[in-house]
Amino acid sequence: MRIAQIAPPWISIPPRNYGGTENVLHHLVEEQVAQGHQVTLLAPGDAKTSARQVSFFPRSLIEDGIPWQAHLKAYYHLFKAVQYVKQHSFDIVHAHLSSTTDMYLLPLLTSLHIPHVTTLHSHFPFDNNTNSWTGDADQYFMEWAPSVPLVAISECARKLETLPVKFVGVVHHGVPMEPYRASVHRQTDDFFMWIGRFVPEKGAHLAIEAARRTSNRLLLAGTIDRHVDASVRYFQDVIKPLIDDRQICYLGPVDKEQKADLFSRARGFLNPIEWEEPFGMVIIEAMAHGCPVISFQRGAAPEIVAHGCSGFLVRTVEEMIEHIPRIAEIDRRQVRLHAERNFSARVMAENYTHVYKKVMLLHRGALAARVSKPIALVP
Repeated sequence: MRIAQIAPPWISIPPRNYGGTENVLHHLVEEQVAQGHQVTLLAPGDAKTSARQVSFFPRSLIEDGIPWQAHLKAYYHLFKAVQYVKQHSFDIVHAHLSSTTDMYLLPLLTSLHIPHVTTLHSHFPFDNNTNSWTGDADQYFMEWAPSVPLVAISECARKLETLPVKFVGVVHHGVPMEPYRASVHRQTDDFFMWIGRFVPEKGAHLAIEAARRTSNRLLLAGTIDRHVDASVRYFQDVIKPLIDDRQICYLGPVDKEQKADLFSRARGFLNPIEWEEPFGMVIIEAMAHGCPVISFQRGAAPEIVAHGCSGFLVRTVEEMIEHIPRIAEIDRRQVRLHAERNFSARVMAENYTHVYKKVMLLHRGALAARVSKPIALVP
């Protein structure tokens, strides 16, 4: 199958540390190439990929020091990408809706006469900025959104959307399993992990509370978005005063190798999220290493964590505290097996192939209907 993947232009593929959408896209593209598809990745020039790469500027925007509020180069990338696929032969075009500027794809894709699908990696509304301001532009973009076939990343994400968009399927994220295999059999150390972006809804402060009240060591790793005042204030005012570098330690951002080492040694991963998270990439990364997860039962977590098998689902900090001593009940081999059966890159790519075929069939049906529609004669 000839596949065009249009990447968002902000973060490199794969990302150096944090970048959920970009990690997913990297794993998907590499697996699609491995499965024999002819993949073209339209992404900034610093992407590292086995696919054929087409770029319109040399570096991803964040790497180039461009703030999220500056949209011009982002629009240029998306416009040129759609223009490129119009001029070449593809069976399917796969785009990705992750941040505010990706909304430009909706009107651009309506002019595309090739079967196409867009994964909704985040959630509406997209008309917002980093200072908690939200506008009303999303309703205006509904002029085009209903004609763009969307893929949800979880059943939870699909059910949460109330706008008149058209979902053609649900595909969970996946990670390549081979690099994770050996870590399942390693001896664990006496600490728990929290990894993510430092924003209140990710719950780092609650993970710290649970660790302190159970006298467990907690290692924190992740990014502070320096472009977002709320993220900086949250870390400085809430998290930093709780770090003592003995029981509660902050490691900074971690790359893929460091994350693998931490998950393979941690007793468990604490995930006390305080929002309806559409997926939870870090959960499946932990499970791929055999690291059990204790997560709040919100968002897509109940679709990802098998309670009592790959971890525990809890509703409050109190329940998390009750389950932390039970983490040894979880067989790390079963955690890994659960991830392999449900959240591997292979399974994700195969599920997307099913969606592509469905969209291509719908496209052919729509074309046939237009051709067979009788022409009204003007008297």
